[in-house]
Amino acid sequence: MLTDSARSWLDEALAAAAARTSLWELRFASAGRHCGQEHADSVRVLLLKEARADATTLTRLYHQGTAAERRAVLLALPSLLTGPEALPLVEDALRTHDTTLIAAAVGPYAASHLAPHPWRHAVLKCLFTGIPVDTVAGLPHRARGDAELARMLIDYAAERTAAGRPVPDDLHRVLALTTPTEDS
Repeated sequence: MLTDSARSWLDEALAAAAARTSLWELRFASAGRHCGQEHADSVRVLLLKEARADATTLTRLYHQGTAAERRAVLLALPSLLTGPEALPLVEDALRTHDTTLIAAAVGPYAASHLAPHPWRHAVLKCLFTGIPVDTVAGLPHRARGDAELARMLIDYAAERTAAGRPVPDDLHRVLALTTPTEDS
């Protein structure tokens, strides 16, 4: 729950975003300071939606932003864009070691737009970094009958076993999803 002062700040920030004044982007950056870190993602996403941020704006905010600001951009993508124009942002986040960015990058936008090969690598990155596979939007649908993903998972499990490292439990869950079903 936002405090009264945070709510007042948010109302002003949303008005600036709706009017698309330059002030809204400053508010986007300072959301955590004014509304608290626990609300920063949702406040930033609200601002992006209210401003009807396009791909150019999202890309600029992503590249100029902190990790928290980048995460908010990634979380807002499915609400703002219908096409694949922001895939470079998802791909950039998937190259990081920041698990909060990776988790945001494997959301609904990636489920809809990421090509099979990079999507498979995103699933493996989640396993490698300990991000729960429940975070991967559309996982059951995209993994169903995916023989290449199954091969990659089996290879990864073999590498872990050979190195004397445990195989993540989530790997077995994903591997089970790759099994073709009668309607696949």
